[in-house]
Amino acid sequence: MTRAADIGEASPAPRGKLDDIMLAMDVVDTLRHREDLVTRELDDAGKEEALLRQLREIYRQQGIAVPDHILKDGVKALRESRFAYTPPGAGLKRSLATLYVNRSAWGRRVLAVAAALGVGWGIWQFMVVQPARQSAEAGRIELTQTLPARLASSLGDVRAMTIDAEALTRAEALKADGERALRNGDRPAAQKAVDDLAALRTQLASEYVLTIVSRQGAETGVWRRPPRNPSGRNYYLIVEALAPDGRKLSLPVRNEETGETETVSMWGIRVPQEMFERIARDKRDDGIVQFNRFGVKRRGMLNPEYLMPFEGGMITKW
Repeated sequence: MTRAADIGEASPAPRGKLDDIMLAMDVVDTLRHREDLVTRELDDAGKEEALLRQLREIYRQQGIAVPDHILKDGVKALRESRFAYTPPGAGLKRSLATLYVNRSAWGRRVLAVAAALGVGWGIWQFMVVQPARQSAEAGRIELTQTLPARLASSLGDVRAMTIDAEALTRAEALKADGERALRNGDRPAAQKAVDDLAALRTQLASEYVLTIVSRQGAETGVWRRPPRNPSGRNYYLIVEALAPDGRKLSLPVRNEETGETETVSMWGIRVPQEMFERIARDKRDDGIVQFNRFGVKRRGMLNPEYLMPFEGGMITKW
């Protein structure tokens, strides 16, 4: 038969020894809970016998027989703090242990902070990073595809629409400006070239008759003193552009007095004094200007063909 000692098993502690230890610990615990006894008796070595007598009485009342050597061992253990727990001093190990014990409390806070950071990161990605990437990609596509295509298309339309040398020269210049802006990555300048080329195409496509205004309540002509020549006079006939279907058109007109371009439906065209007086006499006859066609703008042409003398200046206010 194999014995326990043969396979390295530890022999259990003797029963009597374990009981003595447990009794001694119980004596110490009793003394700790009876602070009146400890304070009154344990501070004086001469009174130890009185303390032992009171301990015997306490255990007798509980029906427990405790030998004197156990009682003395318990008193001695209390003096030596043998069974007392002394917490370890501060240090890394204690800090780590404390963190581990309190992990449920600080773990929730860490998870809450991590969740808040995650939500914030997601919002920042969705509201800032992603729109910025989309905007950058849209800008790249516009510079490399959209604007170049619009430049080429508008120039093609102009070439197909006109043989006007001035219009063709202006269109080529605008396309060159746009291509230069695209190479430099200057989107606003490229967009302006595209818009100007589109406006040129619209101007070429328009058709109208410049008609001298002669209806009741509207002025037919005015004279003005030039800003730089207060003693002189400039004479203007008031005109409007009528489309083939009779609609009144609004066109961009540069005011020679202010240098500003405005889109208007009526404006003044500067003419020689004798032309001004001739139209005035025409209107005085019956209140109507009989010869009221000042010029004709044909499709594909940049400027109107003037049927009356025109000195080149215009005004938008009078």
